[in-house]
Amino acid sequence: MDAVRVALLREVLAGTEWPSATRRFAASLRGSVVPHGGGLLLVGTEEYEPWHLAAHLVDEAAWSGTPELTPTLVRHQVHASDPAHLSVGLGRIEAARSGETLLVVAPDTPGEGLLSRVHDARRAGATVLALDTGGDEMPSLAHELLSVPPSRELNLDTVQHLVSAAAGENCLPSAAPSLRSGRRLRDRLSRLADQLTAPPPARW
Repeated sequence: MDAVRVALLREVLAGTEWPSATRRFAASLRGSVVPHGGGLLLVGTEEYEPWHLAAHLVDEAAWSGTPELTPTLVRHQVHASDPAHLSVGLGRIEAARSGETLLVVAPDTPGEGLLSRVHDARRAGATVLALDTGGDEMPSLAHELLSVPPSRELNLDTVQHLVSAAAGENCLPSAAPSLRSGRRLRDRLSRLADQLTAPPPARW
């Protein structure tokens, strides 16, 4: 999602909690990794790998001149044929220490193995941030949590786009406004979806 579409999405969501909430979360992420020179570990659940968030953070790191945002994608299953940057298994979380940041993306219930490793990483001094859909597992483990309860208005994938875009910015979040009516928000998101799925304009 390019900057123009992110700006359009923020416009659609203006008047809701989401632009400021995602900026606050992104500020926590940036504030955790930049002072320590990086050390960002990104992990999903066994059923979900946050490929797109990893790619967007790599882009934002390059565009913003903030290499500390570049994540290490931690995977539940690693194969011998995988390239080096995709060969980091869950043992990396066990090795996490103070100064490192662990970002957990959990659209479904994390398994006990992952939760145990996240708990150990936090005890070892790592900062734990989490994006989830409102489960009971992460609130007690995360230093900073942004939950996106399932709804027709917004989903976790969209929030990940907003977080990654905001992480590349260097601005303070504004105060969170009140939510608009569900019908008005759904109408605006529907129009946005039509624009996002339209073919991009020719560049030459």
